[in-house]
Amino acid sequence: MPKPKTPAPEALKRAAKVAKNHRSAAFQEGLAIRSQVLGPDYVQRAFEGADELSLPFQELATEFAWGSVWTREGLTLRERSLMTMAMCIALNRPRELQIHLRGALRNGVAPELLPEILLQAFLYCGGPATIDAMHAIREAMPDLQKDIKPAKKRRKTA
Repeated sequence: MPKPKTPAPEALKRAAKVAKNHRSAAFQEGLAIRSQVLGPDYVQRAFEGADELSLPFQELATEFAWGSVWTREGLTLRERSLMTMAMCIALNRPRELQIHLRGALRNGVAPELLPEILLQAFLYCGGPATIDAMHAIREAMPDLQKDIKPAKKRRKTA
């Protein structure tokens, strides 16, 4: 299982406090990996903005999707992000694509790869879905480029 980096602990504590069913290990691991991929502030806003209708979904997504699937070995976070973006394009889910674009950039997907992803999607998902994806990416990129700096690998110093 990939070890999640420790995100800003205060943001995580506040997010966990808002969630009522945060006792399981999968939820805790999901909260950590979701915060690493999307950013602790994003996750905190998702929980703080949750109401009676959306809080159970936030809890389920954190525990199952993030805590049981995104934490599995076998694929890197970057690979998972690329696959998720492709599926969002194929399903024509521009809002979800914007969310996972954030994660992809944080997971080291270079912005220069986005045109290649769109061209590949055009071949297999069709024009309308890809055009919607292009508009969604274009809309999201200015804010994301300000907010996100991809994790850089540390170099050993001699």
